[in-house]
Amino acid sequence: MEYNISRKPLVIPEYGRYIQQMVDYCVDIQDREKRNMTAKKIIKVMGQYNPHLKDVEDFQHKLWDQLFIMSDFKLDVDSPYPFTAKEELLSKPEGLHYPATNKSHRYYGINLKKVIDKVLQYTDADMRKNGAILIAKHMKRCYITWNKLHVEDQVILQHLYDLSDHQIDIRNSDIVLGKPQKSYRKKPGNSFKNKSKYNKKRN
Repeated sequence: MEYNISRKPLVIPEYGRYIQQMVDYCVDIQDREKRNMTAKKIIKVMGQYNPHLKDVEDFQHKLWDQLFIMSDFKLDVDSPYPFTAKEELLSKPEGLHYPATNKSHRYYGINLKKVIDKVLQYTDADMRKNGAILIAKHMKRCYITWNKLHVEDQVILQHLYDLSDHQIDIRNSDIVLGKPQKSYRKKPGNSFKNKSKYNKKRN
């Protein structure tokens, strides 16, 4: 009995071993005309694996590229599409460059740094301080929304000091950032009891 661990690894596993064997057979065909006909039949079988993509643009071109990949680029046939070089098909895409953010204070959002830089451009001391206070209040709301915990004002002011590269320092000033508004919700299960008491009084 032959096990898969002793067989040649599949180049594109989603097509299965039978398709790979058909490709290997097609590579060994000496007659070019017969080899071209066999390659087209293999393409039709490969297309049946994804019938919902048959009307997608460049889907056939993708199948032909996959056929060449499974043959290790040894298949010599007349492709209806321009031949894609091996280096181009197997080349890795360039990495995505994500914007640099502060990993330790993500709950404040990526736009907070832009707002801090804007406040640092103020030359008037009062405008700069008022802008810093507004930023600190916004930071406290974000912190409580994210962490669901109470936080001291000095902790927020320390974060503002760190995020501003030590340029905004209002830690020692008498600033009260305020408390977040409480959400008053009706207690579940009391509505029916209250209505029943109200109806008894009316009767």
